Amino acid sequence: MPLGQLPFPTPGWRDLLEILIVAYVIYVLLRFLVGTRALQIVFGLLVLAAIYLVAFLLKLSMITYLLGVVFTYGVFAALVVFQPELRQALARLGQRPAFRLFGAGPGPGVGDEIARAVERLSRSATGAIIAVECDVRLDDYLESGTPMRATVSADLLATIFSPYSPLHDGAVLVRGGEIVGAGCILPLTQNPVSDRSLGTRHRAALGLSEETDALVLVVSEESAIVSLARGGVLLRGLGPEQVAALLAAPPAGPGPAPLSAPKP
Repeated sequence: MPLGQLPFPTPGWRDLLEILIVAYVIYVLLRFLVGTRALQIVFGLLVLAAIYLVAFLLKLSMITYLLGVVFTYGVFAALVVFQPELRQALARLGQRPAFRLFGAGPGPGVGDEIARAVERLSRSATGAIIAVECDVRLDDYLESGTPMRATVSADLLATIFSPYSPLHDGAVLVRGGEIVGAGCILPLTQNPVSDRSLGTRHRAALGLSEETDALVLVVSEESAIVSLARGGVLLRGLGPEQVAALLAAPPAGPGPAPLSAPKP
């Protein structure tokens, strides 16, 4: 049969729509994997797939059989290996504006109190980490610390993080206009951090911001720099006015943020 008489399917609008959706999903997936260890694992799987194809074409039965077994049970292994990345991806999906049903964040005037507190802590070079709850509740992390019910105030926050306080070595959790927990342990980020000047507090702030939509403020004990983590990105070198503004009107999505503070 001549080539011109071969029946070629005519793509319809549904086919084009499916192609666009699949292309967008692949783009989002690759963008999410960039900068994580999962991308290196994906490249390793692609190498194994290429070896399997070559072995199949050359009829190398033993290699084909072994790689077939690896791919058969590799799905379960991938769920274990990619568990942190899958958890972050599902958490970020729930943070999209389209899925946010309830408005949340700090109560009226809370941003100003927190801004005054971090300014005072920064002047005295006192390390601190404050997580402000938004839509995703932080009850799981509250269990690792000391529950409390107290109105947010700059004096109380400065007292909690004073070096001789029994609750200074941990994070303070803020819900609405109340401090609901202190001395809480936060998860460290699983992604590589290129800036070696960032300590455990910054890694914990990034880790919590990757898993939830919380706004996490950090005061560095070494440099006295105030930073804010949200959506897995860190905004550094903030002043009290910028802290108050970010807490009063947090950005609508967890998109990228610069590593240094914008000019006031």
